[in-house]
Amino acid sequence: MSYEKVLEQIEHKRGKREKFKKNNSPKERTNGKSQKECRRCGRTGRGIISKYDLNYCRQCFREVAEELGFEQLR
Repeated sequence: MSYEKVLEQIEHKRGKREKFKKNNSPKERTNGKSQKECRRCGRTGRGIISKYDLNYCRQCFREVAEELGFEQLR
C-alpha cells in the first residue's frame, strides 16, 4: 500500500494519523542514489556523471558532450 492510500484510510483517526505521519513520511535524503539527479531530464539513480560537477545522466551527457567541449576519442 502506498503512503497516500494508508493516510486516506486513517484520515478520521487523529492519533493514528499523527503517529503514522511521524513514522512513515518520506525522509529527506542527504546522500545516496536518490539525492543526485540529472540537471537536464531529472533522472535519478544509476548513470549520473557528477565528475567536474556535470550532474548529467549518461544519456543526456552523450547528447550534450560536444557542446560542453568533450571530444570523442574514436
